[in-house]
Amino acid sequence: MARNSLGREIPDTFAGKKLVPYTDPWSLQPHAERSTRAIRRLTHNGSKLVGGLREAVIASGLKDGMTISTHHSLRNGDALLNDLVREIDALGIRDIKIASSSIHVVHAELIPFIRKGTISGLECGVNGPIGELISKGELDCPIVVRSHGGRARALICGEVPVDVAFLAAPCCDEYGNFNGYYGPSACGSLGYAQVDAQHAHKVVAVTDNLVPFPAVPIGIPQTVVDFVAQVPSLGDPKKIVSSTTRITTDPIGLQIAKYAAMVIRASGYVKDGFSFQTGTGGISLAVAEHVRDMMRKDKVKGSFGCGGITGYFVDMLEEGLFEALFDVQCFDLKAVESIGRNRKHQEMTAGTYANPFNCGSVVDRLDCAILSATEIDVDFNVNVNTESMGYLLHNTGGHCDVAAGAKLSIVVAPSIRGRLPIVRDAVTTITTPGETVGVVVTERGIAVNDRLPELKAELIRMRAPVKDIRQLRDEVYAITGVPRPIEFDDKVVGLIEYRDGSIIDVVRQVRR
Repeated sequence: MARNSLGREIPDTFAGKKLVPYTDPWSLQPHAERSTRAIRRLTHNGSKLVGGLREAVIASGLKDGMTISTHHSLRNGDALLNDLVREIDALGIRDIKIASSSIHVVHAELIPFIRKGTISGLECGVNGPIGELISKGELDCPIVVRSHGGRARALICGEVPVDVAFLAAPCCDEYGNFNGYYGPSACGSLGYAQVDAQHAHKVVAVTDNLVPFPAVPIGIPQTVVDFVAQVPSLGDPKKIVSSTTRITTDPIGLQIAKYAAMVIRASGYVKDGFSFQTGTGGISLAVAEHVRDMMRKDKVKGSFGCGGITGYFVDMLEEGLFEALFDVQCFDLKAVESIGRNRKHQEMTAGTYANPFNCGSVVDRLDCAILSATEIDVDFNVNVNTESMGYLLHNTGGHCDVAAGAKLSIVVAPSIRGRLPIVRDAVTTITTPGETVGVVVTERGIAVNDRLPELKAELIRMRAPVKDIRQLRDEVYAITGVPRPIEFDDKVVGLIEYRDGSIIDVVRQVRR
């Protein structure tokens, strides 16, 4: 064991891999070449169709011990990963690693296949019961959680070699050109799939909407696609939208949004050329409404909005408040419709969005970003991975990527959730290091990181409710009491990997 710079104990190895403890957000440098795959010359009759999903698995040459990937642009409406694993199991293939861009609640159907050994490891974040069962020790399946930028880096650098990528292709031709804009399973941007298409050893486009050649506009081209498989359905695009992608009506959430808007106003960034990212939570979207009002009032023409795009950002683009949108993932059907018709609504790859090991990511151009939190501590560290019982229930998303890149990252959260303190002495799990977090906003006040003294002074001048973060903690503890520490066993069941590949924290099995 070694301690990283944040004091977290990190094992020397995990699942046979040597680990690098986290030191800081910026100093780790890459020492790798861009991952490539073998060049192939394909000769056939002009069609790459192989039949259904089982035939595609056979054609791909998938064998025991290999790694597969899918993308999660259909979010909780995705059917492909569950169907794919059923076919892999039926073919008797075992010891498969999954390196998908994310796993959602809908993928709870994978649990029996983990138990029987069809799936033996997860190189991806999880949302829902799989992570909980792994945390309890009820599933034996090593897991490595990466951010969106960190996953792109891992594939591009060859750290996670994907043997076969099975990519949902909502609009596809028989030669493998496809996009996510049209069809019954249209999901919009294929920003995550782009990285897999370029770096997986084999690529299968899986479609429920085969169209005549060419499928235009081309999002992912025929030149990287080995096979095309047809299935009855890729999933339900209506489930792209979750309950979190609506503006909050809760008075506490609205108060937090009002305070966050004060921070953005005080920053001075809302001027021509302003760039902005917000999450999909109700509070974050309420902050976006305040920003929209500011931009209207001051006649500001922003540069771009980015991230996972919602209909709120689409409205701001069409109103002329932003010059463009950079979209790695559409979060609702309005965004899906927009990206298919508006040239200023640009699809971007996960690597372009947030990979730290390139010549510049879009997150590095952000002025201001709104982020959420499960827990925040007095050092401004943020947890979005584990919840109050210590169970791994959430993916990292772009949280640590955006915090590291934006000039001003604002974390918004209620101070108490379910009678539990959100602002506390130490977070259960560190997802995002406090040195990249600018401001924490709760309904009880605004805490500004010491590295932003000018912003703090301006907020005080504006008579904003500025408080030391320890004062916020004390006020919360006076109501909730000091939380009882969660008891963990020594066994490490998962890693929280920082965007540069170093290990910022681990997930241990919860003691029962």
